[in-house]
Amino acid sequence: EANLALLRRYWSHDVNAILVAQAGLASCLGETGRYEEALVLMRDIYAKDLAQHGGSHERTITSGSNIAITLMKLDRCDEAKSLVRNQLLPAARQSLGADHRLTLLLNENLTAALVGDPAGTRDDLLEAETVM
Repeated sequence: EANLALLRRYWSHDVNAILVAQAGLASCLGETGRYEEALVLMRDIYAKDLAQHGGSHERTITSGSNIAITLMKLDRCDEAKSLVRNQLLPAARQSLGADHRLTLLLNENLTAALVGDPAGTRDDLLEAETVM
């Protein structure tokens, strides 16, 4: 947190350095189980990546994937499914291709959200089978 504060104070013009520091802090927060705090940072990173690179850029899709994974850890599977199904997977398939590692990871994330949702339906399980 101190590193991020220093970057914001002295290198506020270096957006990339700030995003990298935010990502590092979000990762640390997630590793210590502080998922809600990590999610706030991840959403900020995603919004900035979206504004800077657009929705089809690999970096933007990766930051969105991090959000989906964190949402699943918070048992917010519906949000994770919606994000991956409606935004990330279509962008990844279009810009990166169906066989790209990130597209395949998103398929895995969607499957995990579909299967791991305690309120999931039979249709969710059928979709998970289709996705994988």
